[in-house]
Amino acid sequence: MKHYFLGVVLFIAACSSAQKKGAEIFQKNGVAIGGYDPVAFFTESKPVKGVAGYNLKWKDANWHFASQANLDSFTKSPEKYAPQYGGYCAYGTADGHKAPTETDTWTVLDGKLYFNYNQKVKGMWDKDRPKYIAHADVNWEKIKFSE
Repeated sequence: MKHYFLGVVLFIAACSSAQKKGAEIFQKNGVAIGGYDPVAFFTESKPVKGVAGYNLKWKDANWHFASQANLDSFTKSPEKYAPQYGGYCAYGTADGHKAPTETDTWTVLDGKLYFNYNQKVKGMWDKDRPKYIAHADVNWEKIKFSE
């Protein structure tokens, strides 16, 4: 009987902590990366607003695309196009916390998409990207689901 109650307590604790997890993907108004098409950063080298008609639910976030072709590309290989650190600030992630981002701070580097909090923070990140990316890669696994 004691093991049964312990199991119930552990189950309730696990459910509670699962409900408190933060979002892995940065969203504005319920849409990943503010509704911008992640594929367009690679194919058009600029931010392109997606449309709700080309929508995909991936990692508990809605993603919008500018075209069916971009939606198809993302569907086939989401990890290739999705921003690093769930679209949260690369500099903030390097510092060990999640921070929102602005779309105009984007960078594609070595085939990966990054965003920053604002242009000032992007300027700091630009000064030593390899160092910040190395730190962020380690920190992301620790903070991915934090608030």
